[in-house]
Amino acid sequence: MLSREKSQAVFKRARKVLAQGVSSNFRYWGPDETPVLARGKGVKVWDADGNEFIDYRLGWGPIILGHADERVNQAVHEAIEQGTTFAATTELEVEVAEKIVDMIPGMEMLRFTNTGTEATMHSLRVARAYTGREKLIKFEGQYHGMYDYVLFSTASSSIGAMGARRSPVPVQAGSGIPRKIRDYVITLPFNDFEAVERVIRDQHGDIAALMIEPTLGNAAGLEPLPGFLEHLRQLCDDYGIVMIFDEVKTGFRLANGGAREAFGVIPDISAYAKSLGNGYPVAAFGGKRDIIKIIGSGSVSHGGTFGANGMSMAAAKTVLDILTAGPVLDDLARRGQRLKSGVGEILSEAGIPHQLTGHPNMQAFLITEKTIKDYRGYAHHDAKLYAAIMDNLYQLNVWMEADAREPWFLCEAHTDAVIDETLNKFEDAVKAAKP
Repeated sequence: MLSREKSQAVFKRARKVLAQGVSSNFRYWGPDETPVLARGKGVKVWDADGNEFIDYRLGWGPIILGHADERVNQAVHEAIEQGTTFAATTELEVEVAEKIVDMIPGMEMLRFTNTGTEATMHSLRVARAYTGREKLIKFEGQYHGMYDYVLFSTASSSIGAMGARRSPVPVQAGSGIPRKIRDYVITLPFNDFEAVERVIRDQHGDIAALMIEPTLGNAAGLEPLPGFLEHLRQLCDDYGIVMIFDEVKTGFRLANGGAREAFGVIPDISAYAKSLGNGYPVAAFGGKRDIIKIIGSGSVSHGGTFGANGMSMAAAKTVLDILTAGPVLDDLARRGQRLKSGVGEILSEAGIPHQLTGHPNMQAFLITEKTIKDYRGYAHHDAKLYAAIMDNLYQLNVWMEADAREPWFLCEAHTDAVIDETLNKFEDAVKAAKP
């Protein structure tokens, strides 16, 4: 059993001054289990007690190169020496924007902000202003940030409360959201061609935007069925709806051009964060010039004191330079596929029915005898056995989320040797957990 004497002492202090002892609800594991981290380097993290782990959580996705990457940190250090926030445009900000436009197919104009929540929130506001409509289509099990309009039928919501597949019920994620907000949100099952077409055909006059994570970042990385994204693109074109890709997790991870490049579908707007800064707080949203240019000049409000601050821009420029200088993400996908295939072989040898899901750089597996293609299908997953395997791995110093809905994230620092070590320990964890 891993020691946690120091971690528990720190967490006891945290509970006196932080709500539930954390700064994000998702970081709370319980009164005696919540981890306290001390540092990270490369692919490793250490908790307050000095326990060392191979990290596949990577801050829930931002770390694409490795913790405390020296190249990024050096660039940030140099930027800090020049000042960080000026309430004015900088050349560094322009350089990063130019790089993003060059890297992402169909990206013509953008704005910077600080978090994924802000990026999707501003994208939605722009879509409403552009169309003159107010409703949003979102998909069950998808998470688009911590603001009222999108906190419905997320991956934290009860599947049993979502109603019939043909007439889904938006499930509110917690208290404090005005009741009337629900009237502006239409929730639908992911990968359901007919459901989306029916709703858009019947309500298109009210629908401003369709927002989608191209792969479900909080539901085992489930990917779109062949033709699904293309189907959505065509429907949005036919009915004048703004198509928004939430690429907060997939951007600068699936490919240099994100999901746009990986799936060959170009939305009207995309939102980015996480991997863009390798752990530094930076986000962006942008897309077609005709849509994005309505921001400002008294038309659409967007602002933020820390948007495009020097620290974040330096981090983003370095990350983008590294990604474009070599096949970083392609090489990572090769190693990720080794991990994914190895996990599948181990589960098969153990006689555990499973489904491998997600892109190699953002992968998962589900313990199931039925094919799962949307969040509702998660009800067929053996969450108890999965959690047991993950707990065994944690005790073996390999850290994935205990909930299969959160994918395994890989970074440049996950070498072939790290993958081999992970698979060896995964095999031990499965043997110990198998009924």
